[in-house]
Amino acid sequence: MAIIPFETQIDFMRPRWNRDAWARIQADLDSSKERICHCSGIIMAVRPGHAVTPFLGFQTFLCTRLLPLPDGNIRRVNKEVIFYTELTRLGQPGSIIDEWKNVFTGESVRVVHAINDPFNYTISDTLILAPEDFGGDPSTLRKIPLIFPWQDLDGETLVLSTDMHLNYKNPLQPDHWPRESAGPRAQVSEMMRYFVKRADLENPALTAVPYVGTWQRITPWLPWMLMGQAAGHCLYNATMTTFPSVDRLPAHVREYAEKHCPHMLYAPTEDYGPSHSSLELYARQQTPAPLKEPT
Repeated sequence: MAIIPFETQIDFMRPRWNRDAWARIQADLDSSKERICHCSGIIMAVRPGHAVTPFLGFQTFLCTRLLPLPDGNIRRVNKEVIFYTELTRLGQPGSIIDEWKNVFTGESVRVVHAINDPFNYTISDTLILAPEDFGGDPSTLRKIPLIFPWQDLDGETLVLSTDMHLNYKNPLQPDHWPRESAGPRAQVSEMMRYFVKRADLENPALTAVPYVGTWQRITPWLPWMLMGQAAGHCLYNATMTTFPSVDRLPAHVREYAEKHCPHMLYAPTEDYGPSHSSLELYARQQTPAPLKEPT
């Protein structure tokens, strides 16, 4: 494995610099090294006629490696986990749970944690687009230059914003998954903010750039909640940062992974797939819940 060449002279309007900066923030351009992203946060229910209500916590970690591609671009190979937790008295994520009493229906349900292995994509100087993002022939995907909406906060701290808003065919169609499916289409948004130091981005000795950040996600009710097409959706709110090793993860998160999915505690060393979303994996790995008996 080798160090992937990268640019350090900051130029917000140059796609190649944006590519290299994004890669160094996500992971490490020294392919011999993995990088661990850790998120900790809460999930809130957004329902018509109700105040937004926190109801679950979660702990997420990603194990990521960057690999050089023959065309000069970068392949991000990655495993990602979301463990759902109870909320503490202070409204923070607490112990990881395997069963949950749905506070909206009163039903006890089995928790299905997200274990995504792999979730890979290519980092290039053009935006990552899927055919459903714009319609039309997949062979005519537009090449949009990769230019992020950076913010310069104080001359020393820069903020990278990466927002994604999707509306795609739900892998869990309601005719087959009446209790798990939120509807024929899945409306999902992710909004991330990475706070980095200008000096770190300009430092040619740093193949990975430290950051702290935030992650917000809007998504339908989680399928294992068995909410069907009930009105409303989930809103995730989390803080995030990175570590060089899983040893820096919270002890209870690492110990749960060691017991239940130890293969997720290290990044891939090669590209394999295919990659699937959490909803696609749920459709492949789970079976529809029995219909509720009429009362």
